[in-house]
Amino acid sequence: MLDPVLLARIQFGFTVGFHFLFPPLTFGLTLAILILETLYLRTGQTLYREASAFWIRLLGLTFVVGVASGIAMEFAFGTNWSEYSRFVGDIFGAPLAAEGIFAFFLESSFLGILLFGRERVPKKAYWLAAFLVFFASHLSGLWILIANSWQQTPAGYTLVEGRARLTDFWAAVLNPSIGPRFFHTVAAGWITGAFFVAGISAWYLRQGRHLAFARLSLGLALTIGAVTSLAQVGLGHLHSVQMALTQPAKMAAFEGLFTTQRGAPLALFGIPDVARQTVHLYVGIPRLLSFLVHFDPNAEMVGLDAFPRADWPPVAVPFYAYHLMVLLGGYFILAMLLGVYLWRTGRLEGTRWFAKVLLFSIPLPQVANQAGWVAAEVGRQPWAVYNLLRTADAVSVTVPAEQVLFTLIMFVLIYALLFAAYLSFLVREVRHGPAGSGAVSGEAVSLQGQGG
Repeated sequence: MLDPVLLARIQFGFTVGFHFLFPPLTFGLTLAILILETLYLRTGQTLYREASAFWIRLLGLTFVVGVASGIAMEFAFGTNWSEYSRFVGDIFGAPLAAEGIFAFFLESSFLGILLFGRERVPKKAYWLAAFLVFFASHLSGLWILIANSWQQTPAGYTLVEGRARLTDFWAAVLNPSIGPRFFHTVAAGWITGAFFVAGISAWYLRQGRHLAFARLSLGLALTIGAVTSLAQVGLGHLHSVQMALTQPAKMAAFEGLFTTQRGAPLALFGIPDVARQTVHLYVGIPRLLSFLVHFDPNAEMVGLDAFPRADWPPVAVPFYAYHLMVLLGGYFILAMLLGVYLWRTGRLEGTRWFAKVLLFSIPLPQVANQAGWVAAEVGRQPWAVYNLLRTADAVSVTVPAEQVLFTLIMFVLIYALLFAAYLSFLVREVRHGPAGSGAVSGEAVSLQGQGG
């Protein structure tokens, strides 16, 4: 017999997961475009302008598909998750409305200027549009993450007749997990954009096309990627500490920690076995988890045994997803630092294998983003709102499983076509390449590499 709760979770997870391919890339592209427009405003060199124009075209394509894929997600709250909507409506109304009014319309309006207004507005106004698109995309992410973070760490509310009622707007906005989650997500987006720009630029180098553009964009991407990948270590650690303090069951699932213990090790590898409450083939670093969370190697870490079995999250999925994200984070650091070294020493163009590595690494930050999202959301289970509303109680009671299954199949088909169209247009734009003579001629700029 079909389970409507499970099907509703799969459908919502699929729609959100597909949509989440695009906002992180938007974060990274808007940062690269803002830097290029700043350099163009300061120097007047046309290569900066031509490079920015190319990435703006890809940003416009990404933005359109991101908006289209996000619409269904909004409707799902009122269809498949009506009980959830009733419970959180008073809380979520403000941030979701703010996202639409103050962020989405700002971003879309000024993106129009970037796409169509280059020759119609002064240079400073065009730079301002680039800044506002960058600012608005991150502001949009902030409001969405405020809503998500409230589910993880509710604050500023009271329960009235089975519903959460807002009592303190700023306490809800500044809930305990919003800071670490926002900066961790933004850094992930910048890494995503860095690998996207680096991979495409490396492909141009291997093809011997648009060399000045490729050198400029690749040097910029490697710089952003190296700095952000290193910063992500600290940001991820802060997020993990917050999670261990506010959602200890989730951290226990991430680490396969079935028993509360002092001097808890940090898991590197293993196969969780919930039935036997153990981790097979376990590899870990003794006492390191206690030290990283509490700065005390002998501190106590709460295990799953501290919670009723009904409140345990699934263990295997968040365990594997979390460790995959961390593993990829280590790869990003190594790849970007090696790229910066090759770039600064003038060996990048001669190291053709590394250009191929960058090209095939384009999707890996997206894999890490999805893994982190799966770990966070599955690790919150069985709660739709942590410790307040169970997922089983949040689903719509009037929508039968057959209808959820039908719409799930339709979403898969439609999103598959949408993604195929996105990739088709993306590949066409990349094959066409940046316009303008400077992108081909080799006009010298400081960011081209070759040691400076």
